[in-house]
Amino acid sequence: MRFLKRFFAGLQRDFRIFVFILLLLEIYRALFIFMMSDYISAGTDSSQIWLAQLAGIRLSLKTAGVVTLISFVFVTLIGLTSRLRLAIGIIASLIFSILFMARFPYYREFNATFGMDLVMGFHDDIISIIITLIQEYGVIWRLPVAFFLTIVCIFFLSRFLLIKTIPLPNLETLTKKILFVTWTVICIALFFVFSRFGGSLSYESGLNWENSGLTSDAFLNECILDDGQALYRAYSISRDMEVREIAGVEPDKIREYANFISQHKNINAQSLEPYLERTAGGERIERPKHIFIIMGETWMQWPMLGKYAPLHVADGIKSIIAEPNAYYSRNFMPTGNFTSISLEGIVTGMPDVNININYQPRTYEEIYIPAMAPPLKELGYRVDFWYGGAPSWDNLAKMALAQGFDNFYGYPDLNAPKQTTWGVKDGDLFDAIERHLPDEPPTVHLIMTTTNHPPYNLDLAEEGFDFAATLAEIQKLPNVDNPRQLTVELGHYWYMDKVTTKFIRSVIEKYPDSLFIVTGDHAHRVDPSSRPTIFEHESVPFVMYGAGITKNILPRDAVGGHMSIVPTIIELIAPRGFIYYSIMPSMFDSLGAAFNIDSYITQNTAGRVDSDVWEILPQVASGSLTQVNLSDERKHAMDVVRAIRTVGWWLLTKGASIS
Repeated sequence: MRFLKRFFAGLQRDFRIFVFILLLLEIYRALFIFMMSDYISAGTDSSQIWLAQLAGIRLSLKTAGVVTLISFVFVTLIGLTSRLRLAIGIIASLIFSILFMARFPYYREFNATFGMDLVMGFHDDIISIIITLIQEYGVIWRLPVAFFLTIVCIFFLSRFLLIKTIPLPNLETLTKKILFVTWTVICIALFFVFSRFGGSLSYESGLNWENSGLTSDAFLNECILDDGQALYRAYSISRDMEVREIAGVEPDKIREYANFISQHKNINAQSLEPYLERTAGGERIERPKHIFIIMGETWMQWPMLGKYAPLHVADGIKSIIAEPNAYYSRNFMPTGNFTSISLEGIVTGMPDVNININYQPRTYEEIYIPAMAPPLKELGYRVDFWYGGAPSWDNLAKMALAQGFDNFYGYPDLNAPKQTTWGVKDGDLFDAIERHLPDEPPTVHLIMTTTNHPPYNLDLAEEGFDFAATLAEIQKLPNVDNPRQLTVELGHYWYMDKVTTKFIRSVIEKYPDSLFIVTGDHAHRVDPSSRPTIFEHESVPFVMYGAGITKNILPRDAVGGHMSIVPTIIELIAPRGFIYYSIMPSMFDSLGAAFNIDSYITQNTAGRVDSDVWEILPQVASGSLTQVNLSDERKHAMDVVRAIRTVGWWLLTKGASIS
């Protein structure tokens, strides 16, 4: 009987822990929505906010249930000291308070609650991450606030747990005791099942992070996830990466999809190599001595659009585009939403299929069939990688050299001081490359910049950036969450644009037969407002510049992505009949769609890969769509996604054989 009394009292206090954590998560959710309300789309009514709050309560049942389960097992069942229950509540309060404070800068950075960006961070330079947290995200003041919130939580929780419990009912007979125990066990089981499935007794009718997007607003859908569920989402995605799960991969259709992307149709081979074989159509320009593929850190495309011209942060690249020997496509998509994934896409010629290529053993055992280096070396070029940061970052040097690059030059080779923990100033990187050119044979240079990245600590005034003028223009834009911070970020973008343009003009003057490709690694991180379009949030530019390049060398706004760059270069300079291999064709023979993990782009639209959300591109005149079936265009884009992903996944996980 003594055990039943203690057990009954323990259940009540466990339930108080549950209620307290559930209320805490809901309060933090409401505060976040209120303090970040600028991110709510225009026209979203209050019913959607209430829907997010109610759905959030359902989802947070899971998180509160986990905390409660720990207390139930160790205190109520095993009988450890009741002080442990309070300690569990305090630790949970501290964790959720820290995550609550971290959620603000994280969302402003990635337009999402905790996700894969967090997982990718574990592969980054931890010291650099810590420095960025201190310098850019205010961890010095956010932590004390989180500790203060925890103290407030301790005050209320300790008093809540001290409230007198309801005494055990009088159970004189054995039958009453058995009935009481039976019903208690049933209720406990139902309670945890109800919590486990997010307010339901089955998975089918329950709520989980995969199906929690119940509102019409992207921001509110992210708010439905409490921080515990957001971390679980990141873990789930990371786990899926390890077991190689991704939507759109259909291994049983490998031959069908390989034929879909092949230049040579109706193949029935036992290896992917014949499907990926392409034959160059012949030189379109005179072969340059130097080829530069410049991938700018966070070189998003939206500052180059006409509506943002008053910002004057992309004037350099726009002046290059205006010249007669330049080509520019706006219909361009990066391989991934992270620098390393986009670099993997160019170096290996592979799509992002939720597998970290730079951590796969196969990457260091063999050169992938569509890799960048082999065909360019066959054309007589040395292939070098220039990076403003540490060669060890994300296995970058190791991966590039294993995939056939001749040299990798990183921060230690540049003879310049670090601007940030990530690397040297872009100007110093370009100066080092330019000093290297006189002694080089014909070379293809893959260049990755670093300055346009947190922590944003460049002395913009010293560089000549008109901060006040840009801030004034940004303040005219709608829905900008933090105009001053956006000005700082665009100041670093302006610097990258300035020194890249200077480098291009200097090199073209000394080596007029050079060819330049300019693009960005991703667009994520900096948006023009709290409600960016898909195109603004995702797209990066594609600029070709050099001798022989013309405005019409490719179709207007030809559709492409990072995997299209090397095939396009080969089709520009290779002799007729030259054999090379690629998954994605060149932009001369575009499949009409390009994509990354989240989104796709076609000739007329940008949309989400995993939903029916889409938009007409800003550069598409409405009159030109009268004869266009946008539904068929999206269907074709999804066929491209499935085909490219399936072939890429197969190469990464199984190799070339399809027998």
